[in-house]
Amino acid sequence: MPRTPATLDDFDHRLLALLQRDASTTLTALGEAVGLSASAVQRRLTRYRKTGLLRQVGVLDAAQLAGTTLATVWVAMERESAARHAAFYARMRAAPEVQQCYVLAGDWDYLVILATSGVAHCREVAERLFVDDGVIRRYETRLVFDVVKLGLELPTRQPRITTRRR
Repeated sequence: MPRTPATLDDFDHRLLALLQRDASTTLTALGEAVGLSASAVQRRLTRYRKTGLLRQVGVLDAAQLAGTTLATVWVAMERESAARHAAFYARMRAAPEVQQCYVLAGDWDYLVILATSGVAHCREVAERLFVDDGVIRRYETRLVFDVVKLGLELPTRQPRITTRRR
């Protein structure tokens, strides 16, 4: 079930930007950077965690782990059905190899990012997840050779749109 978007003030936007760059920054350093006391920062972090806006995880660099194989998988469903999509969502969420899964507009229904321990494991995972009893019409797997950029930062503010006057 979708959550109500968080109501954020300027302090929140600045704190969240700093945390997305380095979640290990001390409360004191965060407070100094945004103009709040460490205790005020702690209260905001507690609120972010309670509402589900913020969770902390360790992010590993796949390039430093020998044998990590990343792949993208484009998936097209056989027929539109809420039950079929719900089952697919559950399968993607349950698979530890699925790093990300996106619903798409256009010819493909989903984009799935896999992290596996090698090409053979990637093939086994793809067959387990995407060869299905008439639910998935087609899928294409592409191995990732190099990660050019891995972004984790999300925008917290709506962009200001400016118009140019002539």
